[in-house]
Amino acid sequence: QLQLVESGGGLVQPGGSLRLSCAASGFTLDYYAIGWFRQAPGKEREGVSCISSSGGSSNYADSVKGRFTISRDNAQNTVYLQMNNLRPEDTAVYFCAKSHYSNCVGYGYHYWGQGTQVTVSS
Repeated sequence: QLQLVESGGGLVQPGGSLRLSCAASGFTLDYYAIGWFRQAPGKEREGVSCISSSGGSSNYADSVKGRFTISRDNAQNTVYLQMNNLRPEDTAVYFCAKSHYSNCVGYGYHYWGQGTQVTVSS
């Protein structure tokens, strides 16, 4: 059974850091781009970051550039999202998703995880 499981969320103060993990089971991540998305209460889901299958290319939403870093360890079948200098507006449920494609093309995501809550508050 193909599954993505996110972890690492929690409550953090503004300026703090968290590292989210997206672990895959039932398939190997090696051949697929993986995206991170988030959805805040009352808002639409938005793309946060994406990393290609090889890890050689990645992209970020303007709102997180310079603060978030996406990486992957294909040997561990896991993708990470390091989030630094967190802001209250980063509060959301964060999801990872597997793309149909090996590159980050902006669409074609399927197999979503259940999400992990990130709350940034003092």
